[in-house]
Amino acid sequence: MTLKVFITGASSGIGEALAVYYAEKGAILGLASRRLASLDALNQRLGGRHACYALDVAEAPALHAAAVDFIDRFGAPDVVIANAGVSAGTLTECEEDLAVFRRLMDTNVFGMAATFAPFIPAMKAAGERRPMQRLVGIASVAGIRGLPGAEAYSASKAAAITYLESLRLEMRPHGIRVVTIAPGYIETPMTAINPYPMPFLLPAAKAAPRFAAAIERGVSYAVIPWQMGVVAKLLRILPNWLYDRLFASAPRKPRGLLK
Repeated sequence: MTLKVFITGASSGIGEALAVYYAEKGAILGLASRRLASLDALNQRLGGRHACYALDVAEAPALHAAAVDFIDRFGAPDVVIANAGVSAGTLTECEEDLAVFRRLMDTNVFGMAATFAPFIPAMKAAGERRPMQRLVGIASVAGIRGLPGAEAYSASKAAAITYLESLRLEMRPHGIRVVTIAPGYIETPMTAINPYPMPFLLPAAKAAPRFAAAIERGVSYAVIPWQMGVVAKLLRILPNWLYDRLFASAPRKPRGLLK
């Protein structure tokens, strides 16, 4: 049975690495990104048999049209990966950052829901005929505790984690597993702008098989790499007074750069 996978943010970083991984496994892909030229180039590298959709995940009608086309051509997908995301440093005191704040929330939270919404009816209808049905949301360890200078990014990823948990409960009776993946530092254009050391930095090509393994197992939540999972657990249990003391002076992500 040929696996069918739809991936947003597919033109670079984690999305591109996942596309390469699944294509090598013989999957049929739906590749979505804002950059059509990059998608076309990726599709040609992968044999040219995949569907490309130039769109912004913050625009639900565009995602709906892409889903209709993909389903018409290939049938209901087995795996939908809401990977598209943007990152930037923000400060609430700077009113000019409010537009960036909205953009991050629109892309990282609303865009995730808009990615899944048009596929769910077809996936429900496919039912037991497609046993490996997965809705996968790419969150971040930045959503576990609020990071200084990253109000919007941390808030968006925390919202994504909670949203995916709610969705997991809703999809459970239908046999559709919802997988939350919270990456640590993955070597991508998004992290390339970070002006500080990134512990356990993992190249995207090495991260992709680990993501795919978690997706195949249908785990509810995974932090990758595992070392950041240990850090995440420690962050969760730190009392506020200690967390504040340790992280108040942590280095900030540059403001105004959407990657």
